[in-house]
Amino acid sequence: MKYATVNTEDGPLYGVVVEGGFIALSPDFPQWKTLRGVIEAGALKDLAQAAMGRDVTHAPGSFTYAIPVPDPEKIICVGVNFPDRNAEYKDGQEAPPNMSLFIRFPRSFTGAEQPLIRPPETPQLDYEGEIAVVIGKGGRRISQADAYDHIAALTLCNEGTLRDWVRHAKFNVTQGKNWDNSGAIGPHLVPFTHPAQLDDIRLTTRVNGELRQDDRTSRMLFPIRRQIEYISTFTTLVPGDIIVTGTPTGAGARFDPPRYLVPGDEIVVEAEGIGTLTNTVEDE
Repeated sequence: MKYATVNTEDGPLYGVVVEGGFIALSPDFPQWKTLRGVIEAGALKDLAQAAMGRDVTHAPGSFTYAIPVPDPEKIICVGVNFPDRNAEYKDGQEAPPNMSLFIRFPRSFTGAEQPLIRPPETPQLDYEGEIAVVIGKGGRRISQADAYDHIAALTLCNEGTLRDWVRHAKFNVTQGKNWDNSGAIGPHLVPFTHPAQLDDIRLTTRVNGELRQDDRTSRMLFPIRRQIEYISTFTTLVPGDIIVTGTPTGAGARFDPPRYLVPGDEIVVEAEGIGTLTNTVEDE
């Protein structure tokens, strides 16, 4: 089952994506305003059951995708999490013992099939294809052994970045990571039920059909179990929180000369078992 949040002429709705369109289910569950509430209640299966035998309520073209969980408490991103990404820094250092983290705001992301927005302040909009996990069961100081029990669902992320703005200050990247609609999450949530869905799957990013990023989750410097353990040491994870787990080498900034995104480009992020996230680019 694929769960999504969409925008329609009647406002935002959540439900399931099926062949032939979208089945709106949020009118049947007024107790949960968004998918965050559904996840917190452990009720994704209730949505799946409610969708059985139902007709499509919205045909393709009558809705647009929003980010699946529109109101997470936290979106935490992991940086430099593949061996080749660490080597890109050319500082002679081995991978650090602890992961690099930063925060993104929900409004910095748009939905699938929507344009990433390049602002007039800089042309250096770049792509970063990633897998994102959505927390289903909250907790603090979660062990690696228990970490997967806290994941409700998986989705995809294009963690769009304004490269020069991440270097505006000495020790942070917040400015370059939080421009409105500079990245994307979606198109849907896939329930997480088995370790094989994460342990060794292929992640790719293509720009205008050209393969730019290609790696496997088994090569992560900090596996997702470790990410959940480490992050939950210092902050309480709650249902609906999103962890964006890291991008492989091959972003536009690493080419010589750099190959930043321009209006009209199409970026497709794909991961085995999760799906594809497609976006274009427009100027603000």
